[in-house]
Amino acid sequence: MDWRACGEDGKAECATLQLPVDWSRPDGPTFGFAIARRKALDPAHRAGTLVFGPGGPGDSGVQRVTQVENGIERFSDRLRRRFDIVSFDPRGIGASHPVTCSADLMKSAPSPMIKSAKEFEATLAHNERLRADCRERTGPLYDHADTLSTVRDVDAIRAALGEPKLTFHGSSYGTLLGEMYAETFPKRVRAMVLESVDDHSITDTGQFLTSELVAAQDSFEQFVTWCNRTKDCALHGKDVRAIWRDLRARASRGELPDPSDPATALPEFGLVLMAYKSFYGPDWAELAKNLAALNASKPPKPAAKPAASPASEETATDPFTAQFCSDWSLPVRDYDQYAQLMRRTEKVAPDMTFARPVVAVSACLGWPQPVRNPQHRLDVRGSAPILLSNAVHDPATPYAWAKNVTRQLGRTGRLLTYEGAGHGSYNRGPCMQNTIDAYLITEKLPPRGKTCPAQ
Repeated sequence: MDWRACGEDGKAECATLQLPVDWSRPDGPTFGFAIARRKALDPAHRAGTLVFGPGGPGDSGVQRVTQVENGIERFSDRLRRRFDIVSFDPRGIGASHPVTCSADLMKSAPSPMIKSAKEFEATLAHNERLRADCRERTGPLYDHADTLSTVRDVDAIRAALGEPKLTFHGSSYGTLLGEMYAETFPKRVRAMVLESVDDHSITDTGQFLTSELVAAQDSFEQFVTWCNRTKDCALHGKDVRAIWRDLRARASRGELPDPSDPATALPEFGLVLMAYKSFYGPDWAELAKNLAALNASKPPKPAAKPAASPASEETATDPFTAQFCSDWSLPVRDYDQYAQLMRRTEKVAPDMTFARPVVAVSACLGWPQPVRNPQHRLDVRGSAPILLSNAVHDPATPYAWAKNVTRQLGRTGRLLTYEGAGHGSYNRGPCMQNTIDAYLITEKLPPRGKTCPAQ
């Protein structure tokens, strides 16, 4: 591998591997797979290479290594002393032959709040046009952006680095990559951490949405409870739930200004997504401040609509759809079924009905079946022990998912529980970090039932 100095501090190294677009045709077209690393700070006591699997889909592992703030600082000094830290941009993302599409088509995506059969058919038609456009601009990799293909890419990293076995830490969507690597190459696993765990055994669209939205609603309840007991909350002493529902109603009528552009209206699903993203932190104080400002805001003043401009040839990258829709078969037969699913999600998540999982399902409507990497129960035999970690109140990867994947792994898996809130658990205080670090270094799992207190 031809390493070159890179990174904002110049202390990282970057390289590109030429890998097959289609691993079943190794002599066919190739693409450049972007990799970055930082060498162990204590070479005399180096334990090997730790490969980090980024989340999303859409996150850049290269930036995780090359950047300092919000990058390599994610890893403890203890880990950085003992391991070379390596990560990558998954195929179709970042610097690894990104999926490229018409910017106009991407901007014109219909709302996931589909309210009629006509809107459902319009969404299907838009998705079909966008797929055809992205495929034409991206080339054959568009149809090979699934996680199972990325598993082969990660094994190519392991081989190129000369590591007999893989030490891996996957976060969020990176846990799906870890799970499938352990299933595909169980004998090549040295140690593996799955942090904020994806459960790829959920085959039913309704079950997927329900499990996800239950977690989102739980995070909303945590926010309301925090606000009621915390004087620093900008909505303390007020009926947070009533304010939230009024804001949603105002947004649905087009009466709520978009904080990023007060002259335009914030759609209802945009308001819900704003809150949902804040639960990842969780950034409850910032959310309360934003909601208080919106509550005091006046409706946007509609400006004169500019004349429709002709379609441009500008392009944009889509780091999500080709990957997610290739990994998850979440078909919806027609509008009636979609409306039924929305009624079900509204029952389990009355405050968070249109969180990101609904947007994901909407974006995948009409995706050709079968998908390349369909859901199935995890079957890992012969792997080294795997450590899973999850927050009890995770908005995006429910704690129930982590428990279910642990059951699928049987004796191979061990779940470490963070008793607090937020998406991601490694940096939730010394208990979580020290437990995970110790496992990665020594390969010894913590005791069964190990928990760490909320920070």
